[in-house]
Amino acid sequence: MSGPQPRPPTTIAGPSGAGEPGVATPPANPRAVRIGVAVAFRLEGDPAFSLAPPPQPAPWSAPDGDAARDGVLVDGVPARVRLQRFDGARARLEEEGPNGTVRTDVLFGPIHLDRRRGAEVREVVVEGWRVEVEVEPERRAVLRERARRGAGAASRGGPVEVRAIIPGRVVAISVGPGDDLEAGQQILVVEAMKMQNELRSPREGTVERVGVAVGATIEVGDLLVVIR
Repeated sequence: MSGPQPRPPTTIAGPSGAGEPGVATPPANPRAVRIGVAVAFRLEGDPAFSLAPPPQPAPWSAPDGDAARDGVLVDGVPARVRLQRFDGARARLEEEGPNGTVRTDVLFGPIHLDRRRGAEVREVVVEGWRVEVEVEPERRAVLRERARRGAGAASRGGPVEVRAIIPGRVVAISVGPGDDLEAGQQILVVEAMKMQNELRSPREGTVERVGVAVGATIEVGDLLVVIR
């Protein structure tokens, strides 16, 4: 069996969203989780979504030669999706839509617990955009929303540390200390498993520090760039 072949920088995707003001809160599903963008990355009006198994999970038929997908509920609406995992960090999300199957590469970072909020926080890269995502039980999220209804949107402040979520080698750096950044601007490219993964700025700001050099080998958690 041949190994992975080199290819141009790929785009990596994952879940995103956060609480949306003014939207009625549905009854909590005890088997559901709420997924939203972490406070440091959240913009006013960013939506959150709930993810749950259906009451009676039933795979739906896929094209010949493909595996069956598992049904899930996204905000209470059935969705036909499948997450194919390749290792602890890499996966591919397949979703059936009106124009056929949409396949998206997913890159997941390690999970840590936000003890103040009682939520799990996970770093993901979405189309080259790095964000942190909160995951918590739907019931807890509903209780928090009721307790904080009418409060203003969380503000964003302080530096953002961009850290490695996969081991690899830095093959390109596009910014330097003092550079002004736009949201979505390329920061660097990391090669892992013969695939080049592009990393983009999660927000506007200024590069405070670059913690790696071209050719450096990085491990999970290593500091790459600090944006202020």
